[in-house]
Amino acid sequence: MKYRAGYKYQLADAIEFDDININPTALIKTKYITLTTDGVLRVKAGYAWDGPSGPTYDSKNSMRASLAHDALYQLMRMEKLEPGCRTDADVLLDRILEEDGMWSARRWYWLKGVEWFAGGAIKPENVKTVYEAP
Repeated sequence: MKYRAGYKYQLADAIEFDDININPTALIKTKYITLTTDGVLRVKAGYAWDGPSGPTYDSKNSMRASLAHDALYQLMRMEKLEPGCRTDADVLLDRILEEDGMWSARRWYWLKGVEWFAGGAIKPENVKTVYEAP
């Protein structure tokens, strides 16, 4: 058996994010994530992510944003998106948090945390390890 650790959530239904302001020159498609050249991010049911990271709590108004952000950071770790897309992914995080009703002061702390501490999350060496059992 092979598995990866570190996930808290699994998407039950597919979701689409339109006009995310990241437009790759070619279609990006993985098992669970698709990013079109016109900036549409699609995440398939079954995708697993760790939810909001850092010293925060998971709330309904943070789940969509954390999903989109994690999917984009994963594409950067996989070297399917340039590291320069990090800023756009962070701006999208803030936009979705605002759309979903997160208080502005909490959003500010989130963005500062991402700015200060999330840089390593886009590095290819931080791809989740595959473990085997037994």
